[in-house]
Amino acid sequence: MNIAVFVSGNGTNLEAIIDAVSSGKIKAKIRLVVSDNKNAYALTKAKNAGIETFVLSPKGFSSREDYDKEIMKELEKKDIGLIVLAGFMRLVSTPFIKKYKNKILNVHPALLPSFKGTHSIKDAFLYGVKKTGVTVHFVDAKLDHGPIILQESVKVEERDTLETLEAKIHKIEHRLYPEAIRLFTEGKLKVENRKVKIES
Repeated sequence: MNIAVFVSGNGTNLEAIIDAVSSGKIKAKIRLVVSDNKNAYALTKAKNAGIETFVLSPKGFSSREDYDKEIMKELEKKDIGLIVLAGFMRLVSTPFIKKYKNKILNVHPALLPSFKGTHSIKDAFLYGVKKTGVTVHFVDAKLDHGPIILQESVKVEERDTLETLEAKIHKIEHRLYPEAIRLFTEGKLKVENRKVKIES
């Protein structure tokens, strides 16, 4: 199976996925790393791993749909079977989601449906929760809403700062996301209504 990873920033989750593919844990190939940001450090990590990159700035496109159409052309050329959003800071359009229904994964640094959005670690920390965590889910048309594949909680200790909590959550992300990708590429995920069943 060919995977495309979408990035906008440093690419720590991309690095974890590359490592899982290299070690044979994920038996698939990362054919393409896509970015909306030509300065994303994740692109350097992709190039260092010998992975082809495709950078497309959203500037100059009149709509999200038009932007996504150009990306879809590249995905079709590479015969992509799974799209992995790894710190991609743009919402994908409804036509894109329909074309790749239940083939787009995202990782979110909170226990959905709590603390949606881009500042979820900080939001949970300031709210004073005793537990937060990580969610890997399929992407649908609503923000941080699609069927949940895997979740893992992390305890918020009294001594935790925002920085230490972020570090704990990212450590879980780097383990949980590759595991969800492995399950997908091995055909072990079945979506029924909102529930994801994991076959042994």
